[in-house]
Amino acid sequence: MPRPSKTQPSTDTKKKDQVYKLVELTGTSKSCVEDAVEKAIKRAHKTVKNLKWFQVIETRGTIDKGKVDHWQVTLKVGFNVEDT
Repeated sequence: MPRPSKTQPSTDTKKKDQVYKLVELTGTSKSCVEDAVEKAIKRAHKTVKNLKWFQVIETRGTIDKGKVDHWQVTLKVGFNVEDT
């Protein structure tokens, strides 16, 4: 039987159902969207345990002299809520 991929939920019925909490973050970067996402996740990882996935909600930025000056990316980040 093939193992489930990391992006698909497990079909193992012995595992507990998971509960996730969402937080909204905005990362910024002078260089690119991906860098803004990485910065937001890296910073959240310092204080939030069990980060599992993210969803880009909004991408925006500023313009200076006809060029992109700064990227801002808003994410929803999900993490497992631990059992007490």
